[in-house]
Amino acid sequence: MNIKLEEFQEIIGYKFNNKSLLKQALVHSSYANEKGIGKKGSNERLEFLGDAVLELVSSEFLYDKYKDKSEGELSKLRASFVCEAALNFCSKQIRLGEFVLLGKGEETTGGRERPSIISDCFEALIGAIYLDGGFANAKELILNYVLNDVDNKVFFYDSKTILQEIVQKDSCSTLEYKLLEEAGPDHEKLFSSAVYIDGKMMGKASGHSKKEAEQMAAFKALEKLETISKNFK
Repeated sequence: MNIKLEEFQEIIGYKFNNKSLLKQALVHSSYANEKGIGKKGSNERLEFLGDAVLELVSSEFLYDKYKDKSEGELSKLRASFVCEAALNFCSKQIRLGEFVLLGKGEETTGGRERPSIISDCFEALIGAIYLDGGFANAKELILNYVLNDVDNKVFFYDSKTILQEIVQKDSCSTLEYKLLEEAGPDHEKLFSSAVYIDGKMMGKASGHSKKEAEQMAAFKALEKLETISKNFK
C-alpha cells in the first residue's frame, strides 16, 4: 500500500505530511466494514469536509471569472462543476479509481467505475489535503483538476441543455435521443446512444449510464455544429 500511496502523491502533485489522512481518503465504506474499522475509518467524514471546501473554491472562482452572470446563473454553473458526473470525469486525470480501497463485493461488482464512489472519494481527497496542508493546497488541487479548462468543460457538462437551446431557436426542428445498444453484465453496463436533429443523427457515443451516453452524444453533436472548440479532448 505504501508504494501505491507514493505513486498517487506523485500523480496529484502533493506530498502528505500525515499519510494516514491520504489512506483514509481512499477508504470506501465497503472496505472499512470488511476490515472491521467501522464508518469512522472510511472516507465519509473527509468527504463531508471536502464538499464544503470544493463549494467555496468553485464559488469564488466562478464569481471572479464570470462577472456578468447573475446569482442564479452562477449557482447553476457551480452545480455543473461539483456534481457527481463532473467529479467522476475529473478524477480520471489523476487515475483515482485505481487507488480506491474497496471491499471484495464492491470490487467484483464494478465499484472502481461507479461515479458515486469515485466522486465521493475525490471530495474526501480534497478534505484530506485541506486538513494536512491547509486551504491553499486544497484549492490548488481543485484549480488543477476540477476548474481547469473551464470554458470547454462548461460546454461538456451542460451539452444537452446547450444543444436543446440551439434546436429550440428553430421552432420547426426536433431533438430526440435514442438508445442504440445496452451491453455487458449488470455491474459493467455500457450504453450506446445517439442524438437526432430533424431525424438526422448528429452524434453517437457510449457511457456507463444512459445519461452519460446522451451527454457525450450531445457534445459530439455540438462539435459537428461547430459550436465549441475542437481542442477539447
